[in-house]
Amino acid sequence: MSIPGSWKGIVNRLNDSPKHVREYFPYLPGLLKDYPLDVSISYLFGMVELAQNKSLYCGMVKLHSVDKDLARKAVDLHPIFRSDFRQFYETIFGKKPNETTFGKLKDAEAVRDLIVHGKHASESNKRRAIVCIIEFAEGFNEDVNKIAGFQPFGDLRGFKGRGQPLDKSTSRWILKGMGFKL
Repeated sequence: MSIPGSWKGIVNRLNDSPKHVREYFPYLPGLLKDYPLDVSISYLFGMVELAQNKSLYCGMVKLHSVDKDLARKAVDLHPIFRSDFRQFYETIFGKKPNETTFGKLKDAEAVRDLIVHGKHASESNKRRAIVCIIEFAEGFNEDVNKIAGFQPFGDLRGFKGRGQPLDKSTSRWILKGMGFKL
């Protein structure tokens, strides 16, 4: 991965991404232009967490036919930390997370942690972290699409298909078995 030398280089890298990823981060070009890189990193991590939560929700609903309202409640009520996400991903999708893909996120998390905890991160490291997040989004979309047929960093309309959900009682038991508390 080459590290862009400016915010314009990051925008060019984003523009080289698939349409779903470009459209998922609509405010990134403006943030990069008008604000410090720290703001863009905060925005991106909020969007990453949203995509991760959506991936769990969509996986429960599509792959396991869990009732959509209970799936939403499970994701919204359960605190999901970094290590928890990897375990829930494996439980829901039946595969361990791709280490190459998650390595990109881990690299970006190191820079994010410095920023959030008031430590110094160089501008170069910040630009690298932003590109790592873009590459994570691309890889995560590919990984989830291969397993489940949807892309969390993108428009999820119609992700479920025509399958019928299980009743709420059965859905609760499935969610409990997955480790969610309702």
